[in-house]
Amino acid sequence: MKINHIILLNLLVIFNTINLTAQDIISDFEKDNDLKKWFIVNDDVMGGISESNFSINKDGSGIFKGYVSTENNGGFCSIRHSLSRKYIGNKNVLKLKIKGDGKDYQIRIKADRNDYFSYVVTFKTTGEWEEIKIPLKEMYPSFRGRKLDMQNFNNNYFEQIAFLVGNKKNEKFKLIIDRITLE
Repeated sequence: MKINHIILLNLLVIFNTINLTAQDIISDFEKDNDLKKWFIVNDDVMGGISESNFSINKDGSGIFKGYVSTENNGGFCSIRHSLSRKYIGNKNVLKLKIKGDGKDYQIRIKADRNDYFSYVVTFKTTGEWEEIKIPLKEMYPSFRGRKLDMQNFNNNYFEQIAFLVGNKKNEKFKLIIDRITLE
């Protein structure tokens, strides 16, 4: 009887470890290639003419690419993913495995997908595969490109994650996203 109890406890520990690891993955296109979970929001919502698309390539990476135009007061493209409430627990860093094109991008999260503002950090890509770590507490509140007079991100969860490119110039862009995790 004692042996069965020990085996049961060990199985419970293994199950919880596997479950926690799976919960830390926000997006892994090799395992979840449902494009319906992601949606594009470009500057055409305010009269701009920038264009972008999102696809998944053969190796299981998401490809966000297009052209940003500053015409008609435009100048941005974004891809967003609304998810079930993602509890942070003791995790405090977003880790991105990406390959950019040497341009600056923003990673954005919303605590509540219906918030009018996002928490934002800009990061630079190198043109090579890289892992970028974003401390959640460094993400500042922003609305329409303006920093808000509020605290940086300090919630216990978030419900949306997004990438945005908008460097105030006309340019092609390409960001390959392999994986997004919370650690």
